[in-house]
Amino acid sequence: MSERIYLLPLWIRVWHWTNVLLIITLVVTGISLHFADPKLPLVEFSLAARIHDIAGFSLVAVYGLFVIANIVSGNWWQYVPKPPGVLERCKVQGKWYLWGIFKGEPHPYRVSEEQNFNALQAISYWVIMYMIMPVMLLSGLIFQFPQLAPDRLFGFDGLLPVAIVHYLTGAAIVLFMIAHIYLGTTGKTATSMFGTMITGWHEH
Repeated sequence: MSERIYLLPLWIRVWHWTNVLLIITLVVTGISLHFADPKLPLVEFSLAARIHDIAGFSLVAVYGLFVIANIVSGNWWQYVPKPPGVLERCKVQGKWYLWGIFKGEPHPYRVSEEQNFNALQAISYWVIMYMIMPVMLLSGLIFQFPQLAPDRLFGFDGLLPVAIVHYLTGAAIVLFMIAHIYLGTTGKTATSMFGTMITGWHEH
């Protein structure tokens, strides 16, 4: 018999979809700024630059609200893998993602209101949201205020290492987003997890 639990409050769902729209906007405009053929751009260069700046500042604001809401609500605890046996649970979860799911094995972890994420998810989300995302946002802000960058860094122009860091952290977030979408299909049905992020309800 199916069991339904209310897993995701409204503020998390609104933040999530706002985050999605802003990141997709930043990816499309970022590609237009860096790689697009001038004769066939995804978005015209000057327009892409303006949109990228607006979306970037918006993402900084949304991220700030996310951090504050996580602290106030106590939701930050969901991102902490719970001892004991964290490494073993990550190993079990990883095996399931790599081949157990394709053999029809049951999911090794049962979602609950107290613990939304399995150990591997918790670690991955923590790294992305509390390590990589802040670095990407900070490096983007330095581009907006280049006077904050040193004149020289590691023997290079001060903004070059910042540009490399911004690109690499952005690429990491894109890879995470692709993996995130794929893993979103591994619920009870291929679309059930996406439904949870819309309604807040999770069905076992």
